[in-house]
Amino acid sequence: MDQYVVFGNPIGHSKSPLIHRLFAEQTGEDLEYATLLAPVDEFSDCARGFFKQGSGANVTVPFKEEAYRLCDSLTPRAQRAGAVNTLSKLADGTLQGDNTDGAGLVRDLTVNAGVPLAGKRILILGAGGAVRGVLEPILAQQPQSLVVANRTVEKAEQLAREFDELGPVVASGFAWLQEPVDVIINATSASLAGELPPI
Repeated sequence: MDQYVVFGNPIGHSKSPLIHRLFAEQTGEDLEYATLLAPVDEFSDCARGFFKQGSGANVTVPFKEEAYRLCDSLTPRAQRAGAVNTLSKLADGTLQGDNTDGAGLVRDLTVNAGVPLAGKRILILGAGGAVRGVLEPILAQQPQSLVVANRTVEKAEQLAREFDELGPVVASGFAWLQEPVDVIINATSASLAGELPPI
């Protein structure tokens, strides 16, 4: 039986095991999918240990950027994002990283929720690995503007510099937000504990 996990810390919030179990039932796959609480300072060792037997993994907070550095090869979108949320063990035993965050978010917003992004003023809260994965796909939708706001403004500024050639992206602190927006995307890790950003 193929083994898969989702790595994170915290990880109790993850719906991935339920989602993948339902997918497996629908497609007739024989797999096991579990959560794996990795110690914050031991992700790489934990991942290497899992992949001695495991076939693939998803990665969530706070390990997406570390997962990027762990990979032997990267898909173009993972390379651009500088963060990985999907790890696959290839036939030769090497790890390939992908980032499906952006494609999934854009599809969910535009198709499932019917929220257009083209020409809209978009605010993204947070500047971690999840945000890295969604910036390029959101900018491809050609929003009017995209503001990345973060508690640590320097992290938002770094992302704005890295992605500014793809579209109108600027950085902000939470306290500086004054302009109205059409879409707010909350990608802060504090939200996992039920806390809302100070906006």
